[in-house]
Amino acid sequence: MALCWFLLLFLGSPLLFWAAAVGCGAVALAEFFRMTCPFLTGLRLYITIAGCLLPLLVVASGQIDLLIAGLVACLLVVVTIALQGYGRMEDAWRYLSCAGFAGLYIACALAHLVLIRFLPQGPTWLALLIAMIAGSDTGAYYAGRAFGRRRLFPRISPKKTVAGGIGGIMAGLVAVELVNLVLPYHCDPLWLLPASALLIVIGIAGDLTESLIKRSVGVKDSGSVLFGHGGLLDRIDSLLLTGPVFFYLLHFGLLS
Repeated sequence: MALCWFLLLFLGSPLLFWAAAVGCGAVALAEFFRMTCPFLTGLRLYITIAGCLLPLLVVASGQIDLLIAGLVACLLVVVTIALQGYGRMEDAWRYLSCAGFAGLYIACALAHLVLIRFLPQGPTWLALLIAMIAGSDTGAYYAGRAFGRRRLFPRISPKKTVAGGIGGIMAGLVAVELVNLVLPYHCDPLWLLPASALLIVIGIAGDLTESLIKRSVGVKDSGSVLFGHGGLLDRIDSLLLTGPVFFYLLHFGLLS
């Protein structure tokens, strides 16, 4: 997966990256609704997924000002489906809540990754992002196994420990600095380190957010599309919260 990510970043066009993000978004939304709204099926499900994808679909040109329009359009689609299905849908309020959250949590978050790809040094930024997230996940796993005693959020994710979190932050910082050294465009380490630490913590929160959703609906994995590694949503959960934050750090010139 890491190899495919780097090939897509450095050999593919921004439009190809957008198309891949749309495909991932559709799969992730299907997994999300399978968990949270199992009563949502058939045409209503497909229209809901298409509507929730609108914030992602409209950024095909890399224009951030279209993102709000996509979110408003998503809201209108979700409200229309809820009104049309009221009385025939098992729980219209649950549908409204879940579909509205899905548009923000999945499609809008992925849209920010696409917007990063359209930046002049977009591939470099996304390579650094995946390095810090992958490094953090790896460090958290091994540090947690070796030193983990105190649970971080035992009611949400019993396997995550404080030691794992600390190890994840340290490993993520090392990984992002190593990748920063080998890439052709280098970011200033004095700015990259604190920004990476913030993003790694947010990535851990993103992982915990998906764990909270799964625990609330009583499922172990979001899906089985990745065979022994669960669903696609299980793999991108950390990126969903870090992507938007990373984009705005770049957009407002806080990281260069």
